[in-house]
Amino acid sequence: MPVHWHERAKLSWPLRVLTLLSAALLCLIPWSGTAVAHGSVTDPASRNYGCWERWGSDFQNPAMAQQDPMCWQAWQDDTNAMWNWNGLYRENVGGNHRAAIPDGQLCSAGLTGDGRYASMDTPGPWKTTDVGADFTVTLTDQAHHGADYIQVYVTRQGFDPATQRLGWGDLELVAETGRIAPSGTMPVDIRTSGRSGHHVVYTIWQASHADQSYYICSDVNFR
Repeated sequence: MPVHWHERAKLSWPLRVLTLLSAALLCLIPWSGTAVAHGSVTDPASRNYGCWERWGSDFQNPAMAQQDPMCWQAWQDDTNAMWNWNGLYRENVGGNHRAAIPDGQLCSAGLTGDGRYASMDTPGPWKTTDVGADFTVTLTDQAHHGADYIQVYVTRQGFDPATQRLGWGDLELVAETGRIAPSGTMPVDIRTSGRSGHHVVYTIWQASHADQSYYICSDVNFR
């Protein structure tokens, strides 16, 4: 028996309603920072990448408070700082980094992302990566943005990351690249001298695809 047009309309109406409801629900689902990937320094690990790497699959474990207290305070402050470890950047800085990022807020890129990364500025016993006087900073460029340049700074001897917030005057420029073509990783060789103990490696990555500047703190221990 043929189905008349008004009967087809009755049959299709529930499907149309389901389609509209599905579209509305998709609009309510938040995007993950890792879904729209950018990048960060993965070796020596940035503060939030290191926390994600060590605790991403177990971030509610109370043992973290004793074993890794700086990551514990970061997870308690804003879990998105770790899930979005590759999104610590500012836009439209125009290369004027010191004007855009105040002293004491270098590790959060001036409280970028509505303060999401504020815990990265907190002084304390951050986990460190052992390095020698010469080492390599590896920037993982997930989105293949490339770089106009990468600048790497290291804190001066005498700065104490456990008790002091990082300021521009605490840093010494130790490496600067030119333009780097898009690639999965961008290594930068570093040569230093006269340092020992806990220091902060501060990396500025000026991406090539837009005026997008990444500001990344990594903790190292000079042996």
